Amino acid sequence: MSTKLKPHIMDVKEVLPMPSIYLSPSTQEYNTTVLGNSEEYYMNLIADAMEPYLAASGIRFGRNDPTMTALDSARQANEGGYDFYLALHSNAAPDPYAGTVRGAEIYYYPGSREGQRAATIFANNYKEIYPLPDRIKILPLGTFIELNKTNMPAILFELAYHDNLLDASWLSRNINEVARNLAISVADYFGVEFVDVRYFGQAVISTDGGAVNVREKPDINSPIVAALPDGTVVKVFERVNDWFLIEDGSTAGFVNAEFIRQL
Repeated sequence: MSTKLKPHIMDVKEVLPMPSIYLSPSTQEYNTTVLGNSEEYYMNLIADAMEPYLAASGIRFGRNDPTMTALDSARQANEGGYDFYLALHSNAAPDPYAGTVRGAEIYYYPGSREGQRAATIFANNYKEIYPLPDRIKILPLGTFIELNKTNMPAILFELAYHDNLLDASWLSRNINEVARNLAISVADYFGVEFVDVRYFGQAVISTDGGAVNVREKPDINSPIVAALPDGTVVKVFERVNDWFLIEDGSTAGFVNAEFIRQL
């Protein structure tokens, strides 16, 4: 099937082997932000938005799901042999300071040189977009499960204070900018080129009833990361020769243009 989609053509470098990251957005649905939605909701939006940037930059990723605990996530990351672990959270100040504190904290396991290096990279890049760059802190802490139970370098990033109206509002308005900034930091940490992507629009998987394979790279021999059924609505970001970079809310990767139809 042909498509009328004609997005920008990007150049993707082959990176072998692909570096890998485990994304662990908060599963704390009970942490309600001042805007009404949960910490879990916003952190998962950010993780969703990161995926196309990671896929385009040749970075393999895995991810937890909202039913998992922090220990579940750490174990799954260890079993998957990922190279880096990124926990995404937002913060809240204790009484009597609730609602009055702003800032971001990046935690790494004490003594982990790679964790500290990653925290420094993420902090420096985040200063480019966060409205109060002098309030971004890097802190060693050994009590977080996602730092002391992971086998790979890891950081836990508290992106803003969700009980502060200004912080929470800024974060909610800048989901994609934050996601892009985090993806840049991931690429910087791995020493690979960050490949920017442009959102083109929505499309639908069209297979006449079957499923289509989503691949890590725009190549028929590239590993399969998921299979999407006929009729799945996806976001389309870029085209690489006969392949589209797509994201469906749970995965991102490349699908042959033959199976993409404009809505």
